[in-house]
Amino acid sequence: MGEPQLVALLRPVRAGNAFEETVERLLQAIKLGVVAPGAKLPPERELAVQLGISRVTLREAIRALQDAGYLDVRRGRYGGAFVVYEPPRPRQEDLRRAVNEMGPSDLADALTFRMAMECGAAQVLAAMELTGEQRGILTRRLADVNDAAPADYRRLDTAFHLSIAELTGSPLLASASADARLRVTDLLNAIPVLGPNIDHAAAQHVAMVEAILRGDPEGARKAVVEHLEGTAALLRAFLA
Repeated sequence: MGEPQLVALLRPVRAGNAFEETVERLLQAIKLGVVAPGAKLPPERELAVQLGISRVTLREAIRALQDAGYLDVRRGRYGGAFVVYEPPRPRQEDLRRAVNEMGPSDLADALTFRMAMECGAAQVLAAMELTGEQRGILTRRLADVNDAAPADYRRLDTAFHLSIAELTGSPLLASASADARLRVTDLLNAIPVLGPNIDHAAAQHVAMVEAILRGDPEGARKAVVEHLEGTAALLRAFLA
């Protein structure tokens, strides 16, 4: 399909719940910003093959997401299913509501799950003999997030973090990492994009990439731990 993140997220669904799981997969890609607001989903034929479903089921899922306000389906030569969903502007009450909906134990579990997935992915990637293409993708994703405008920051931050798992070449690890990110994405979207925090995160992103590129799994793990602990601290600060 050309876009590694979509390959990881839009894996084949189970036949018994094809419609429901198709909606879930598409919504994951939209909420994580893998398909950006205003961008078009891949062609129906490609999506149906990727998901292992009929085009009828795919159209039903797309129609449901259109009705729910996530997609706009346009007909004609330049038509397709376009993403119209945009994360709401950060508000502290949104963060509290998201945490209350999860519950304290679920929040702690989600943060632990993310820590395990992202540390593991960074260690695996750092232990690999990376190709020039892999190195180029990682450094481009780093530049994208560290140069991002505030309005695009969360989406490009997600792309950067998911790219580490994707580049290992493990579909299971990439899928699990996307799931871990999705569990906290509403919380992250509810935090304002703060200049000092973004500068701090940028330095941590660089440390993660440098450790991976020099083949230092333990250094990569430590850099990820420091970065994710900073995110957890910011969450606690806004909930205090």
